[in-house]
Amino acid sequence: MIEIHPLEGVPELVEGDDVAEHVVRVVELRDHDIVVLAQKLVSKAEGRVVRLADVEPSQFATTLAGTDGDARHLEVILRESRRVVRARQSFVIAETSHGFICASAGVDASNTPSEGSVVLLPDDPDASAARIRERIRELAGATVGVIVSDSFGRPWRQGTIDVAIGVAGLPALLDLRGTRDASGRELRTTQIAVADELASAAELVMGKDRAVPGAVIRGLQLEGEGTAADIPIPEDLDLFR
Repeated sequence: MIEIHPLEGVPELVEGDDVAEHVVRVVELRDHDIVVLAQKLVSKAEGRVVRLADVEPSQFATTLAGTDGDARHLEVILRESRRVVRARQSFVIAETSHGFICASAGVDASNTPSEGSVVLLPDDPDASAARIRERIRELAGATVGVIVSDSFGRPWRQGTIDVAIGVAGLPALLDLRGTRDASGRELRTTQIAVADELASAAELVMGKDRAVPGAVIRGLQLEGEGTAADIPIPEDLDLFR
């Protein structure tokens, strides 16, 4: 049986806080547990917060912002972007330096530490997940998987879901190619984005409006190691670039 437990009681973190320490304080972890943490929790602890008052917007950011956007916010988005995929007025879909394609390059003005600030994605979410996993092992003696999650929109479907942007201690993809389906047919292309599925499942007990920044998933024993960098479609296989 799979269980999903909210991480309640974790306070608002600031730069320098030990994420793992706060996790093990509110839950007794077991081997094979999967700890899913909201990106903002990790980003705040890593100091990935920008005050818009400190940002000088470029001419391009000012043009994109037009009359309905904040050019400083747009400038931060552009700095976090490898490329702009689409833009409509001040709304931007961008590819981040990590290779994720998402709204505003992951730059978010909700649930920020103070008015007039924005939170960025971690510099290296996979490395963040790995550090937190190792620290949990030091503090709690438990070998767990860690997922750093964030809310992404989806082409052609309304609503956001949480996906994995950082993974450590579990496979990000379950590769079923070469196995056979229930009818005996060989599967040639099937890969299951298990880390994304777990991130979305955890979000059911988390939430931006409930101050629950994480969850523990229990009852799975996933073998293997992966990273969130495994998940984006390689450019040569992407039919939409």
